[in-house]
Amino acid sequence: MIRYILGRVGQALAVLVVTFTAAFVLLQALPGDAIMIKFMSPEMGLSAEQVAEIRASYGADLPIWEQYLKTVGNFLSGNFGYSIQAGVPVRHQLAVNLPPTLQLAGLAFLAAVLLTVVLAAMSNMVGMGRLRGALQSLPSLFISIPVFWLGIMLIQIFSFQLGLVSVISPGPVEKLVLPVATLAIPISAPLAQVLMRNIDEVLAQPFVAVARAKGASRSWVLWRHVARNAVLPTLTIAGILFGELLAGAVVTEAVFGLSGLGGLTYQAVNNHDTAVLQAIVVISAFAFVTINLVVDLLYPVVDPRLGHRVATTT
Repeated sequence: MIRYILGRVGQALAVLVVTFTAAFVLLQALPGDAIMIKFMSPEMGLSAEQVAEIRASYGADLPIWEQYLKTVGNFLSGNFGYSIQAGVPVRHQLAVNLPPTLQLAGLAFLAAVLLTVVLAAMSNMVGMGRLRGALQSLPSLFISIPVFWLGIMLIQIFSFQLGLVSVISPGPVEKLVLPVATLAIPISAPLAQVLMRNIDEVLAQPFVAVARAKGASRSWVLWRHVARNAVLPTLTIAGILFGELLAGAVVTEAVFGLSGLGGLTYQAVNNHDTAVLQAIVVISAFAFVTINLVVDLLYPVVDPRLGHRVATTT
């Protein structure tokens, strides 16, 4: 078991190293120089020598390999560098913009899981046979809707047409209702598809027929036996979709005008602020890798058979 955990942790660290390196190389290859864009402006009134000194203070005049090693050391010590445009440490910007994004993504993920469970449960409830086809077709509809379009439609319907949710000076809770729904609906689609398919496969297993023959109700068998066996593939999809959730959060924040990593990313791209972009890429990769690592470690807990297999192989 210890070898299994160490192996998964090692794989996660390898992914982070590759992501960090790829992000560094690609950002360095982008055309344009943020320092030149900002400080060579005539309004700044700086000479070429002064601009060269500023470049040296940021380490922009060092060879690429030295910049890479310096950036690695800074990241390991929690120093993400300085934002050239804002003139403040990147960690200060992240401290302001990261919590709103995490709040939005976390609430959207919980809402997506709740919607997934509701759809899967209703499609297998007694008396819902006529609606089963309609309920099982909803995930295909949800997954085909672009996030930005869904956000605009929700604003149009629930704010402008029905007047149920205000988008002008909303309260702290009200301002999250439509963004959370915008993120949760597309994310719930693949989760619901996988869960429904696996429930149908598990229901066809012989042990389900044995349990029903002993007098167990369909609902009892569904919750006590079927759900636990059907949830494993859904956990895998949930971990993979977390990365999509972060990307969707950036778009959703732009649609609803929320402060978070979305606005920070937009500004950094426009200003070629590579230090900010590097930090956002690494943090997003860290969150994605961490979620998938947790999912991998949960497998032996959810399914004891996997735990026994891991124990015997290690």
